[in-house]
Amino acid sequence: MNTLESQLDYAFGDTLPAPGQTVEVAPGVFWIRMALPFALDHINLWLLRDEIDAGDGSGRKVPGWTVVDCCISSAETRAQWERIFASMLDGLPILRVIVTHMHPDHIGLAHWLCERWQAPLWISATDYYVARLFSQGASANGGEAAAAFFSAHGLANPEVLQAIHGRNNYYANLVPDVPRQYHRMRDGDTLRIGSRVWQCISGHGHAPEHIALYSEGPGTPLLLGGDMMLPRISTNVSVYDTEPEGNALQEFLDSIDKFAPLPRDTLTLPAHGKPFRGLHIRIQQLHNHHSEHLAHVLAAAQSAPCSAADVLPVLFRRQLDVHQTTFAMGEAIAHLHKLWIDGDLQRVRDADGVYRFRPTPQGLRQAGKATPTASLSIALPVQA
Repeated sequence: MNTLESQLDYAFGDTLPAPGQTVEVAPGVFWIRMALPFALDHINLWLLRDEIDAGDGSGRKVPGWTVVDCCISSAETRAQWERIFASMLDGLPILRVIVTHMHPDHIGLAHWLCERWQAPLWISATDYYVARLFSQGASANGGEAAAAFFSAHGLANPEVLQAIHGRNNYYANLVPDVPRQYHRMRDGDTLRIGSRVWQCISGHGHAPEHIALYSEGPGTPLLLGGDMMLPRISTNVSVYDTEPEGNALQEFLDSIDKFAPLPRDTLTLPAHGKPFRGLHIRIQQLHNHHSEHLAHVLAAAQSAPCSAADVLPVLFRRQLDVHQTTFAMGEAIAHLHKLWIDGDLQRVRDADGVYRFRPTPQGLRQAGKATPTASLSIALPVQA
């Protein structure tokens, strides 16, 4: 456990759900942990006791379950779900499938779950339509447009660029289909699941319109934080060719501040890592983390105008494979863009067509005040 983690309270210690099993984290709220075949080797999914109106005019309630997030589509993950169905549902059906956002580890099996149980998909409109689009073709971290975008930001390794160019079907391989209908979730909406009422809290910067869910009770206040609030690693925040002028980092920082009014004893249920208390500490840690990285990037730009590729070793102290490089490039661009949009850097395009950034007079003053320090590592999870 690193120094920052030690400031958080892991409510269940080192307890993890066994494969095909669950851990009850609050009455009627169960934690599932499924394996992923990536460096980020797991995702947390959530099973909530629920009931819905039978719809026959009798007022009768049908008991069952709501699923929050789905895992990627693969034979292995379907088998993991089948074990849950066989042993953890008490013979009751899945009534609803909620997806926090459109990244493959969250929505990959939504089509299968919804079809198998004839259950509706609940998701934000933006993430629904982006998932539909990406499942039918090239996504933001693969294909010709992605390779050209990263090349314009200084990525020059021909093998890496060729690999990115050839990744047209990356998203579709993990998300082969998306349900043709959905129930829209919006910021501020409330929905009842079992005995709890949950409020939708939208977030940006990591996904187009991520939806976290907060319930004040009964009992322990709970935050289903998705990828917006992770305890050990920093959420990947990237700019891609689909929104080339984006300010994803500012959007992310503004979004996590929306959790600040929640109670101090809120138990956060993240998509990766372990349930924890210390939400407000974690919000500040993430602000500090990105402030430190921005200071490092600004300091690097003082030495010479730099591209996103130039600042990869500033942000990432380890060797990156092709898969990680796409996310790392997106993250580097996000940090440069925040400094550029804030007026600390200016952007120019050199004779080779590469965007390079150098400090403005304001940025030089900021760099003189900053003292970059060591920070936690940026996460590079499976995303689209």
